[in-house]
Amino acid sequence: MPNFFIHRPNFAWVVAIFIALAGLLAISSLPVAQYPNVAPPQILINATYPGASAEVINASVTSLIEEELNGAKGLLYYESQSNSAGMSETYVTFAPGTDPDLAQVDVQNRIKRVESRLPESVTRQGLQVEQASANFLLIYALTYNVEGKDEVGLADYAARHINNEIRRVPGVGRVQMFASERALRVWIDPAKLVSYGLSVSDVGRAIAAQNAQVSGGSIGEQPSPDNQEITATIMVQGQLASVDAFSRIVLRANPDGSTVRIGDVARIEVGRQDYRSSSRLNGKAAAGVAVQLAPGANALETAKAVKARLQELSATFPKDIEYSVPYDTSKFVEVAINKVLMTLVEAVVLVFLVMWLFLQNIRYTLIPTVVVPVCLLGTLAVMLPLGFSVNMMTMFGMVLAIGILVDDAIVVVENVERIMSEEGLSPKESTIKAMGQISGAIVGITLVLAAVFLPLAFMSGSVGVIYRQFSISLAVSILFSGFLALTLTPALCATIIKPIPQGHHAEKKGLFGWFNRRFGQLTDGYSKANTRLLSRTGRMMLVYLGIVAVLAFAYLRLPSAFLPTEDQGYVITDVQLAPGATYQRTLATTKEMEQYYMDRPSVVDVLSLQGFSFSGMGQNAGLAFVKLKDWSERSKQESATAEADRSNEAFAGFDDGTLFSIVPPPIEGMGNSSGFALRLQDRAGLGREALLAASDQLMSMVYESGLFAFITIEGLKDGPQLDVHIDRDKAEALGVSFDAINTALSTAYGSALVNEFPNQGRMQRVIVQAEPGSRATPESLNKLHVANRAGQLVALEAFSEIGWKHGPVQVVRYNGYPSLKLMGDVMPGRSSGDGMKEIERLAARLPLGIGYEWTGLSYQEKAAGSQAPALLALALLVVFLVLVALYESWKIPFSVLLIVPIGALGSVAAVMVLGMPNDVYFKVGLVTIIGLAAKNAILIIEFAKDLHAQGKPLVESAIEAARLRFRPIVMTSLAFMLGVVPLAIATGAGATSQRAIGTGVLGGMLSATLLGVLFVPVFYVWVMSRFNRKKTDNYQELPATTEGEAK
Repeated sequence: MPNFFIHRPNFAWVVAIFIALAGLLAISSLPVAQYPNVAPPQILINATYPGASAEVINASVTSLIEEELNGAKGLLYYESQSNSAGMSETYVTFAPGTDPDLAQVDVQNRIKRVESRLPESVTRQGLQVEQASANFLLIYALTYNVEGKDEVGLADYAARHINNEIRRVPGVGRVQMFASERALRVWIDPAKLVSYGLSVSDVGRAIAAQNAQVSGGSIGEQPSPDNQEITATIMVQGQLASVDAFSRIVLRANPDGSTVRIGDVARIEVGRQDYRSSSRLNGKAAAGVAVQLAPGANALETAKAVKARLQELSATFPKDIEYSVPYDTSKFVEVAINKVLMTLVEAVVLVFLVMWLFLQNIRYTLIPTVVVPVCLLGTLAVMLPLGFSVNMMTMFGMVLAIGILVDDAIVVVENVERIMSEEGLSPKESTIKAMGQISGAIVGITLVLAAVFLPLAFMSGSVGVIYRQFSISLAVSILFSGFLALTLTPALCATIIKPIPQGHHAEKKGLFGWFNRRFGQLTDGYSKANTRLLSRTGRMMLVYLGIVAVLAFAYLRLPSAFLPTEDQGYVITDVQLAPGATYQRTLATTKEMEQYYMDRPSVVDVLSLQGFSFSGMGQNAGLAFVKLKDWSERSKQESATAEADRSNEAFAGFDDGTLFSIVPPPIEGMGNSSGFALRLQDRAGLGREALLAASDQLMSMVYESGLFAFITIEGLKDGPQLDVHIDRDKAEALGVSFDAINTALSTAYGSALVNEFPNQGRMQRVIVQAEPGSRATPESLNKLHVANRAGQLVALEAFSEIGWKHGPVQVVRYNGYPSLKLMGDVMPGRSSGDGMKEIERLAARLPLGIGYEWTGLSYQEKAAGSQAPALLALALLVVFLVLVALYESWKIPFSVLLIVPIGALGSVAAVMVLGMPNDVYFKVGLVTIIGLAAKNAILIIEFAKDLHAQGKPLVESAIEAARLRFRPIVMTSLAFMLGVVPLAIATGAGATSQRAIGTGVLGGMLSATLLGVLFVPVFYVWVMSRFNRKKTDNYQELPATTEGEAK
């Protein structure tokens, strides 16, 4: 094939141009993301049971829903949370690759089967089944630019004019508002009801009856008389539209003609639909609205579309309303991808300079340089039909590929130039001869490098998705490099290289002449070193065994992790006050926390939410999203992790409440924070007290270990509860039904959604509840009256007793078992894998019947770790088999693969010295080193094999091959290493990931080059001599050199 393109260079150009054009067309269509779509698809089931306790909603709603989920196709796990705010949330997580639309349909069908068993109040509110990530893509906030207004108007405006527009943006899964739109509130006065002889239920029934949409029909509707001349619709005023109209609803008409109206027993206003949550931005009232990503959607494109739509809508905002986006996870993705693009450019420049130094001719240097963009564009063209995105993993693959892609072209150019310099042949003749010598090596290198990455593509789970995009994109670029090395590169060598005289290198002057002389001396020294080492192959193999032993020891001591924690430009602070704390107390603590952050020079915005946190919903819960300045404007001491640690120290001094700060997780949709997450489960029905005792025992052991920075229960602690004990015998004797008691209590102390009313073009809810002052104390319960079957009012205290108790305000279940959510992180310098191993060791001491399961990112880390040994073994096996097929030999592949531990030792040493863990990036780098180390070995062994076949003694063949290949090996290795340097020393957004992959690869390539060039000839000679049953006649051991001879 090379000769065909040497004689037809224009054909080679056309092929390369077609490849480049395909890539250019693909660029605009490829999505951009931080990572491949690795987060497993999630379906959220939402149910509301107003006034119900956490235990009641768990028993009557959540547990019934969970029963139907078991057996769903592709189900990984599910987790539910029922709280005393009357909310039930169940997140159903499916295996990666599951179609989220089909999963949603499956869940909806299963929920339909259970709806008839749910309380009527729950079905009236409606069950929502949505595709949504558990994490927020972004949060936008509306604020007033004038003083003296609260957030109700903002929230109502968002609900009417913005939120539905955002829901229609492609990629948006869910829109959640942390404020409340308006509703008509009927605040009943229980004392006035009693004075008029009315019950709470009478109010609800009257509103339902008199605020109803009436279908009046029409006059003249067919069939009609033959002489009918007109038809008209009959309009009846059914739904009421004003406070005055509702206040005039008749509750009772007396015989004397007087009436009792709702206005006589209740205060009516257009207030808030929900008083449980609110938002603040930088200390001002705001309406915060969170946007969650739909499963499979592209985060960057969705965020961009959402922000563009907000910008369009802002043109019609009232003059006193403005918006901002204080929390936006896509900003980090965009900046990080741009940083990697800059790293790509830097790598190309550094590789170009290395090639220029070695090739010393701009024409020689341009040939490998031309290959790089063609290969990368070809890779982009292949990525599009495979459904890949431009993400951190594919970009890392391309950065690593820079040094690899020029390898094949450098080998060709260097060999052509060497033949011209040594033999004085013309460029075309030199190219034909060079390709005859090295075509086999190029094919071998290409196949080995591509094959070593293919096993990565077969890993399962979320980590498999990460590996797949990295490995296939890198393998494709390598295949393009090999193809162009056999087509375009020889064509360019034959046409654009100028002839040179023999001894050209020796005639060089200046820097290049000095470099050539020094490198010639280095090559001579290298040949002498090989001569000495090949006379001591036995000792060298003992040294090699020592290297393998050190490698095994060091590798096993590496801490494990999944992905490094990045500085994404945000800190998240969770706020929890003591159980039973009121909204007012929580707001006061939140204001203290806001002031702390606003005094920090590195902070831009503080968005705080009251009544909501990742721990749960309640008056004692809060959450803050703290936006930091741009990475370029912050020092290392102002990184997100440093700010989180500093704030935790400051918050330790807060008297009223527990606050802790975390940084976002590395991958959105896989947990709420970095660190580890597990669920402690009661698998034997031991009860909540036993589960809490087990968690206390585990946390005590964790802190004693000294390995962890913190561990906490992620959830709302048990709080005070009023236990109303109904004496059913007494109630029945008094003619009071339990249903009437339930309605009275849930309406007065919870709330009752009756129906809706038209308000400025939008249907909004009508909600009945007792006045705040009439439900503020335990004694107020005694004043509540319930109507018996005869219509008489009976006080609740006549058939009940009230007492205090301690109980859950939140019930968590994981895979159907009562659970506690535990999260934590390890001390600086330790990895999450270390923490997980220690947790597993300690959890084995817990009482029988208490179990645990990892979840979120920890679940994926555990799955990834179990596949890693098989991954590395499979990579080695594939390389070995490819080499066997290539060389038709079982011996030569052994001599090639013996180099792998030497390269791996450098990788392990580099990450060990810098305190880095054995994470996904390290494993990717290690597999890369397997291929690159094998490549260097192939370059030497291919030549040695050919020289040996021509009749040279085995040892002389190895020495001569090593001498001939030393320059291209050093050149290609140095080019690769300098191409990786920008990754290893990266700063700013995404720098942690760049350093994680760059450090291991750089260390591995350094050792594979410095030690590998010395050991490869030894491996070749040792394997070929030891594994031949009868030594070849021309095998010749060199005499051992004495110390004097060596000198």
